Amino acid sequence: MEEYVSYCGIMCHGCPVYWATRETDPEKKRKMRTEIARICNEQYKQNIGPEEIIDCDGCKASGKLYTGCTKCEIRSCAMKKNLTNCAHCNDYACEKLMTFFSTDPQAKIILDIIRGTVN
Repeated sequence: MEEYVSYCGIMCHGCPVYWATRETDPEKKRKMRTEIARICNEQYKQNIGPEEIIDCDGCKASGKLYTGCTKCEIRSCAMKKNLTNCAHCNDYACEKLMTFFSTDPQAKIILDIIRGTVN
């Protein structure tokens, strides 16, 4: 299961950006990206348009990466520490992660479950 969990606890294969990347119908892809931008603006307090929702293979992938993931401080930190995800960090749950959890509580649940199997 952990290979599908991003550093912050989001399930990459459950992410709408990931789904839009795999959509082959251009019109459906456009509609998906419009909806994703709306959700990002609402839930994560961003200010982005559909054109900024670029393809992503998941934050651990070496290929296509969503702009929000390239700028993610949590991702950067976990990569520097060579972690599978933040549940494996000695500093779990740091301030950056707790701030993120306030916008995505499901991510905390996922990492808490993994953390329970770590120790």
